[in-house]
Amino acid sequence: MKKKRVVILGSTGSIGKNTLDVISRYRERFEVAALSCHENLDSLAEQIKLYRPVAVAITGLEDKYRVHDHSGNIAGIPYSITGSVKVYKGYTGLLSMLDEEDYDVVVNGISGAAGLRASVKTLKQGKDLALANKETVVMAGELVLNLADRYGAQILPVDSEHSAIFNLIRIAGDEVLDNVEEILLTASGGAFRELGAEELEGVKVEDALKHPTWEMGKKITIDSASMANKGLEVIEACQLFHMEPSRVKVVIHPESVVHSLVRTKDGILYAQLSYPDMRAPILNALSYPHILDSTFGKLELDDLSLNFEKPQMKKYKMLKLGYLAAERGTAYRVVYNASNEIAVDNFLCGKIRFVDIPFIVEKVMSGQWEVDPMDIESILKVDDEARNAARRFIDRLVARNS
Repeated sequence: MKKKRVVILGSTGSIGKNTLDVISRYRERFEVAALSCHENLDSLAEQIKLYRPVAVAITGLEDKYRVHDHSGNIAGIPYSITGSVKVYKGYTGLLSMLDEEDYDVVVNGISGAAGLRASVKTLKQGKDLALANKETVVMAGELVLNLADRYGAQILPVDSEHSAIFNLIRIAGDEVLDNVEEILLTASGGAFRELGAEELEGVKVEDALKHPTWEMGKKITIDSASMANKGLEVIEACQLFHMEPSRVKVVIHPESVVHSLVRTKDGILYAQLSYPDMRAPILNALSYPHILDSTFGKLELDDLSLNFEKPQMKKYKMLKLGYLAAERGTAYRVVYNASNEIAVDNFLCGKIRFVDIPFIVEKVMSGQWEVDPMDIESILKVDDEARNAARRFIDRLVARNS
């Protein structure tokens, strides 16, 4: 296995930091080619010192800073740190970086719909895409899968659930898909697993951010509490593994040890078990098609207790809406994601309640979204329209409650 040059998009976030930890443990296998962040320049400066990338993209610079000041510093990062690092400005610059730099694989850890163009650009370069940005497949599944085929690139899932299914299938052989009856995605249940549906009315932002198992960014932690994250993963599984929504099931598994299961036609379940550690699926994606010895701890079954339960759709309305979006087609998948992103942003800033998130998403999805977009510009147009619709509903909701 030759040493791979890795681009990490969203390097200062949870996925990015975990990816850098993996690279630091496998320096003979991987090296950092380029990094990107939005605005966390202090963390980026430390990463530049430690990993010496050839280039960085800072997407949050677009309207706020000049790239270089009179002393040669980059947005406050001293020239003594950046040295000869090439700096790209804004999202346009990030795409240029993917066009111009030399690399083998991109880890896309950008949060939300903002990561879609970067995924498309990566695949068009014929480079492998280690995908933590599930919105890429939710919004443009057919498009990106076709691009991967056309340009000879691999889409390598980094979500622990989809990574589990991907690896179960590749270990057993691609033909196993012909014998799969259904896929089972596990869910922790999020911060409110122990609460009843009626108890969600008064929950606060700080309560929703207390995930019982994983350490993640704010948006994905809120999505875990509402199960919007699992709704997105249902859509993603349908796209990646060519499954009808009725063949993708969700089960609550508080321990987060079983990451996914497949049931074959004979009724037998096959599961992937490991510690809840994002570095394991990241390593599997970076090392593809090889499997490397892991330094992240081997799961022992002694004294291990595993629990499973059916999710309550009355409580997890976002999961129910996710299935609806999966059934209705591309436009509704885009709308589901876009309206949820806007609703979560407004919950995090205290403008709406937690229980208003599915209310807003359902309202936006009830509109007319019958024409499926066929290209990236059409997809992003629907995305923009859905966001504006969500903002209008939120404004009305706030005005009514004030």
